[in-house]
Amino acid sequence: MTEEPLGPFPDDWGRALAVMAHPDDMEYGGAAAVAAWTRAGKHVIYLLLTKGEAGIDSLPPEQCAPLRVEEQRASGRIVGVDDVEFLDHPDGTLTYGLELRRDIAAAIRRHRPQVVIATNHRETYGGTYLNMADHRVAGQATIDAVRDAANRWVFTDLVDAGLEPWSGVHHLAVVASPQPTHAVDVTDTFDVGVASLRAHAAYLRGLGDPDPEEFLRGGAEAVAERFGGRLGVSFELLGI
Repeated sequence: MTEEPLGPFPDDWGRALAVMAHPDDMEYGGAAAVAAWTRAGKHVIYLLLTKGEAGIDSLPPEQCAPLRVEEQRASGRIVGVDDVEFLDHPDGTLTYGLELRRDIAAAIRRHRPQVVIATNHRETYGGTYLNMADHRVAGQATIDAVRDAANRWVFTDLVDAGLEPWSGVHHLAVVASPQPTHAVDVTDTFDVGVASLRAHAAYLRGLGDPDPEEFLRGGAEAVAERFGGRLGVSFELLGI
């Protein structure tokens, strides 16, 4: 069965907030799209729910966390992202609940984006690879926090702290979704996306030094098959 073509990602926005579980999550496919957006003058903010402290087997968490924070900041700069925030939720045991939803809702109210990017909240990547718990939790909490951010009577302490509700999110986009609907042309920014993933050098060494270019090109070319032959990064747009 032929899959439906992917539509172009909406362009009617100026500010996006990408909410990821770990440093490197956005770089495994999404960063080239971010580079295309920032080149077009859009403002993108990264919110990392953890500091990735459990991500490198050979490093204890207290050494790993600052290293991964530094790598994420450097990676963001490569694609034009200077605003990178980190929360202190535990890597590897991220837990869905009111605390996580509140923290994400607070960030949405604080940054007031028109686009929110969530990570894949589904059990697998296209039925091929199992998704990890942190990704699923982060994705679902982000989806729910978009509505929380707009409701004055949810997390009323945020209003008391000066964070008024924000209902201006027009697009909720899931990166690395197994059910994509839209894509961003990254023909001109693919190499920048590769460079941003390479910036996670310590993390990649911990994985055995996989080739970022090979991995990302495979994904971009798969998107191209449904996107007019153009290298792309795909997203699932959810109704708001």
